[in-house]
Amino acid sequence: MLPCSADHRGLCRATSAGYLSLLLFSVLVTISAACSNGACQVLEACAAATDCGPGLYCGNCPASGKNQPVCTRGQAIAPTSIINGLPFNKYTWLVTHNSFSIVDAPPLPGVQRLTFYNQEDTVTNQLRNGVRGLMLDVYDFENDIWLCHSFQRQCFNFTAFQPAINTLTEVEAFLSQNPTEIVTIILEDYVKTPKGLTTLFTKAGLDKYWFPVSKMPRKGEDWPTVTEMVQENHRLLVFTSDGSKEALEGIAYQWKYMVENESGDPGVKPGSCPKRKESKPLNSKSASLFFQNYFPTYPVEAEACKEHSTSLEEMVGTCYKAAGAMPNFLAVNFYMRSDGVGVFDAVDRMNGRTLCGCSTVSACQAGAPFGSCKNVSVPTRSPVTNNAGSFTGSVQFAKSASTVYSPNRLVVFMFYIPLMAFWL
Repeated sequence: MLPCSADHRGLCRATSAGYLSLLLFSVLVTISAACSNGACQVLEACAAATDCGPGLYCGNCPASGKNQPVCTRGQAIAPTSIINGLPFNKYTWLVTHNSFSIVDAPPLPGVQRLTFYNQEDTVTNQLRNGVRGLMLDVYDFENDIWLCHSFQRQCFNFTAFQPAINTLTEVEAFLSQNPTEIVTIILEDYVKTPKGLTTLFTKAGLDKYWFPVSKMPRKGEDWPTVTEMVQENHRLLVFTSDGSKEALEGIAYQWKYMVENESGDPGVKPGSCPKRKESKPLNSKSASLFFQNYFPTYPVEAEACKEHSTSLEEMVGTCYKAAGAMPNFLAVNFYMRSDGVGVFDAVDRMNGRTLCGCSTVSACQAGAPFGSCKNVSVPTRSPVTNNAGSFTGSVQFAKSASTVYSPNRLVVFMFYIPLMAFWL
């Protein structure tokens, strides 16, 4: 547009007003054409959670430079709802690291908690959203067994969360309400009370779901099928980091049955997938489960959405090459945070490749030959809500975390940092 002269200022003002009116009209048309009221699909722009369809929330990822809120996946697709009846070790399951270490979990009365947080919603909600593995740190504390995010093999009042019975009761309720679901618990075990864990699980009512150690494959054979596990009600797998508990309490020693990569920063280093020191080599054929850790040493909420993007896909590929097999468990922090599809899409891809030879489990077809895939759009698609299981969990974050964006909640005194390097 030509610059205005003194003789034409009135015309210029009229022309400017016209441009502004046209711009406003264009904005209104754009807004009116945008989706809303639950019609928005994954990766479509949104202004509120109510804009997005089932299993989605409205979020963004400033850490990746993605400030525009979009509908973001917050629930998993149950692989057994598409391809069922295979051995348990043929599937990949989503796991939450330090499932109990939840933002906004109240500290002990009169105590300021000093620790890191790894998740943002309750264990019940995690399970309802498709999480099928829980990592729990158990300690003797206050004449009971507690969940603590601690160090030096000891629970303190400023690292304690709650008695373990509370969380295990949530697991029991979920298994009772969902009779075809299977849950795995990985214990970082510091309990010294004789028969303490056996008593704890029995008290929580979980003994009736217990998968017996005597039936676990010891030489890398296939596990029973998920159908058989459900029929026999062996729907709870529990592993411990304490090798003595298998003989003493009948709790499986983790690294006898699975291989595992290193946790913390070594587990997210591009191009590298080292084994955890307690684990057999990742390509060992004597264990039929593969547990992949994917979370940094120091968890930061605001960075998790970036971590759960391309770098996650690349690390899955790196660890797949190192082990010669797809991970059966993928453990993450802040599991719902992503730039749109995140860990849910990663697990879909892992299951798709293993179960049917397709790019995603959504493309699998029950009863079809391996490699026969439906034509689906990846990753710009909505979760398969009609056959993805009875997920009823909320996809909102904890009360102090914004639905769209939450700032870094890393609030600890700096002199604790060296100690916290062991809190994994």
